[in-house]
Amino acid sequence: MFHNTHAHRSLTVHVDSARELDSALSSAIGTLQQHAVANPCCGILVTREAAGEYRVALDESVPFGITQQRCA
Repeated sequence: MFHNTHAHRSLTVHVDSARELDSALSSAIGTLQQHAVANPCCGILVTREAAGEYRVALDESVPFGITQQRCA
């Protein structure tokens, strides 16, 4: 499950199990990829905020066309 924040610049993904993680992150990344194409100055940054909580965001520090990961 993911929640939209910041007018499609950021999505928060909450999962209860590792089994759900890949699908939930793929869905969030796919949504933001559509917005990144319209704004090609940004890539996508996936940040693990806590256990089962991730933020997927358009980020100007990530080159367009790239998805990077980090832990908060």
